[in-house]
Amino acid sequence: MTKQNTVVITGAGSGIGRALAVEAARRGYRLILAGRRLAALEETARLAGHADAVCVAADVTTPEGRARIAAAAQDRLDVLINNAGTLSVGRITGMADAALERMVATNLTAPMALTRDLLPALEAAGGRVVNIGSVFGDIAFPFFAGYSATKFGLRGFSDAIRRELSGSGVGVTYVAPRAARTEAESEFGALVEPMAMTLDSADTVARQAWEAIEKGRRESYPKGKERFFVKIQRLLPGLVDKSVGAQARDPRVLAALDTRPGGTI
Repeated sequence: MTKQNTVVITGAGSGIGRALAVEAARRGYRLILAGRRLAALEETARLAGHADAVCVAADVTTPEGRARIAAAAQDRLDVLINNAGTLSVGRITGMADAALERMVATNLTAPMALTRDLLPALEAAGGRVVNIGSVFGDIAFPFFAGYSATKFGLRGFSDAIRRELSGSGVGVTYVAPRAARTEAESEFGALVEPMAMTLDSADTVARQAWEAIEKGRRESYPKGKERFFVKIQRLLPGLVDKSVGAQARDPRVLAALDTRPGGTI
């Protein structure tokens, strides 16, 4: 009998996490879905066609929540996808401590801590850690300063543990999608047109992520202009300073920023 691989997906109740779960099911994985809302996780399981999926209602930013996820994974795990994230957009001068702390806790501290907690199970299976970052983790955009900082950190963590785990049998893949059409768009939707953002569907992000996972790639970036800009950012960051920095002074961008409803997802 062929062994069925198991994947843990955090933030699986909506958006990219839900799409990752549906794609994982299509590829034959056993699902462990983690998120704050049990009803949303159960809906993901239904959409994935996996009534036997394990749904873990847990806050990944807390030790108790991570312990529940680890208990569900037990002693062997093939893939951990650190996907849960949160976003607040706006001028740094108007960013509340709570918003900054929430982004750091969810987008950076939680993936590091959960990876640590699940490493024994991943090592037992020769598994893979997958961190869902962002193109904003390479190209830091104005008004996304806190979010970009957490994704830069997640990219650095991915590189560090890839090297730390060298020879252990555990692989690490960093996935950097561009902005996606999910619930998060409500936080930055007014900026999409004036900042000339290209948005992908959650399904597109999930397919590209799983392709990278199953091919054992170290990183995955979207096709198109963003991949080119990432290379320019690494080689000639001053050029990106001028181009992207100009957006911080663009009257259309500032008008959109001032009229957006605000909030955090």
